[in-house]
Amino acid sequence: MSSGLSHITFMVSDLDRMQLILEKVFDARCVYNSGANQFSLSEERFFLIGNVWVATMLGEQLPSRTYNHVAFHIEEDEFEDRQARIESLGLDLRPPRPRVEGEGRSLYFYGPDNHLFELHTGTLAQRLQRYAQSPRG
Repeated sequence: MSSGLSHITFMVSDLDRMQLILEKVFDARCVYNSGANQFSLSEERFFLIGNVWVATMLGEQLPSRTYNHVAFHIEEDEFEDRQARIESLGLDLRPPRPRVEGEGRSLYFYGPDNHLFELHTGTLAQRLQRYAQSPRG
């Protein structure tokens, strides 16, 4: 049985640009930069977002955009600030998907390599509680 998430890896065409996004939008902290050393497939950097290990590796961007995404939790009172950060970096902020009241709010945006990110104010427990209440509305 798995004990949880180990890490998330993103292949990116520009490590510096992705580092800027991770630090500005997610308050990520860079804990490793391989520089000229190569221990894996390519140059890489490791970050901590909260307690989540996020790795970036130099490589080709995704060929297309999809709804596959990674969502990070934010508090409700951070929502507008995070939206302003995303907009200040010129990232492609997408319209929110339709939601039922009580499941939290989300910011969806694409990074420059077609990765879709979400910042979400809700929790799994809140969503399950809301979905158990009644149909949409």
